[in-house]
Amino acid sequence: MPQPIIAPSILNSDFSRLGEEIGRIKTADWVHVDIMDGHFVPNLSFGPDITATVDRLTDQPLDVHLMIEEPEKWVDRYIDAGADTVIFHVEATEDPVALARHLREKGVRAAFSLRPGTPLEDYLDVLDEFDQVLVMSVEPGFGGQSFMPDQLDKVRTLRREIAERGLELTVEIDGGINAETIREAAAAGVDAFVAGSAVYKSDDPAAAVEELRAAAAEAAEAAQR
Repeated sequence: MPQPIIAPSILNSDFSRLGEEIGRIKTADWVHVDIMDGHFVPNLSFGPDITATVDRLTDQPLDVHLMIEEPEKWVDRYIDAGADTVIFHVEATEDPVALARHLREKGVRAAFSLRPGTPLEDYLDVLDEFDQVLVMSVEPGFGGQSFMPDQLDKVRTLRREIAERGLELTVEIDGGINAETIREAAAAGVDAFVAGSAVYKSDDPAAAVEELRAAAAEAAEAAQR
């Protein structure tokens, strides 16, 4: 069984010490970069320049989550900034398949995300165009929200589709992930976990990453028995 992927969100880090903060998560598999435009979601966060800075500061893959309107207008800037995976919201673009194909042609992994209220069923027929699906277990745009366990139904649906169709697809979850909720998510079939406060509000972020990974691995193994 593959090891769970832990992707700390640097949205929860101290931006004034970004190099140090990234250095505190050397045990992480990916670095998750949240991009907000103040339109698709109410808040503003990073842009391509900060993304490029993060890329210079780490060898870890960048998991870049675009919570922005019309992502097709911006993706090339994030590819150039060093994104390894680009996640866009299906609610924000008229042609998610065309955008996914563009990303893959550019040599990056293509991923889509859905708000909690967006039905996954509308996108099951295009899963083979993607490398990853990000299930939001909170409303996008704000940190520190409570985990929404009903969103695990989407994870279970994805796992069935992946098994039945022989797809190679990473299932990721973002929102309210901590030492308890990561077990629920892993048991449902999540592969990759975005964690913000659970990592950066701990005294030892590197150790927190390892503890989350161990908890996810234990829960996933138990679910397979």
